[in-house]
Amino acid sequence: MTRDDLGEQQRENLLDLISDLADLARSETLKWFRQPQLCADNKLAAGFDPVTQADRAAELVLRAHIARLRPEDGILGEEFDRVAGHSGLTWVIDPIDGTRSFLSGSPCWGVLIALADAQGPFLGVIDQPYIGERFVGGLGVARLVGPQGEVALRTRATQTLSQATLFSTFPEIGTVTERAAFDRVARQARLTRYGLDCYAYALLAAGHIDLVIEAGLNAYDIAAPIAVIEAAGGIVTDWQGGRPGASGQVLAAANPGLHAQALALLKDAAGQD
Repeated sequence: MTRDDLGEQQRENLLDLISDLADLARSETLKWFRQPQLCADNKLAAGFDPVTQADRAAELVLRAHIARLRPEDGILGEEFDRVAGHSGLTWVIDPIDGTRSFLSGSPCWGVLIALADAQGPFLGVIDQPYIGERFVGGLGVARLVGPQGEVALRTRATQTLSQATLFSTFPEIGTVTERAAFDRVARQARLTRYGLDCYAYALLAAGHIDLVIEAGLNAYDIAAPIAVIEAAGGIVTDWQGGRPGASGQVLAAANPGLHAQALALLKDAAGQD
């Protein structure tokens, strides 16, 4: 099955399901956020890549719900083994994107849930449980539902890097080669800021910033942002202009013109030093 095979009722069912999944993850993660019993294990031998009880608990809740309602679908999540499906559709889950922020009590983290076929993700949610904002994109929907109600998502029309606002999670982005390429873009941007993890992609979809450039990402980090940003009119590729993949490089832009300008400055970064 692909997105093109879905009938109107199936699309509505999937939109309802991804909302239900986000509700479940919201409930589970908030049990742990800013709580004294929260602790973290380190998944990285050289450095700090934390995982908490909240990450694992939220992913297990999502996996169980998907398995009950759509056992034919695959599941790719950050914390547990991949489940091979036979429907042609795969749910891609990052139960807490921004675990470092979660540990620090900062609300700059989110739940990422996407549905993908062989062409890539076509439905996604970026949910920020603590402030109650949910960004949904795909299957004809591009909306933000939050404390101020519901608004349509639409990326900005900024046409030059000199007027663009650029985000990346870490100032020490990628390898030396990747950092040099990123700096070429940053020097031309009007404003460069760091942090926010997945929330930066949500701000791009909502029309508040223009570019997000990152390296070292996994499929579960970017699947939901791809769906949300594309539904809002933006474009997401790797640094060569193709689909984000094994390189871990991501260039998200508000529109094709701005994307082309940034891409021209990134393309020679092979990610190898």
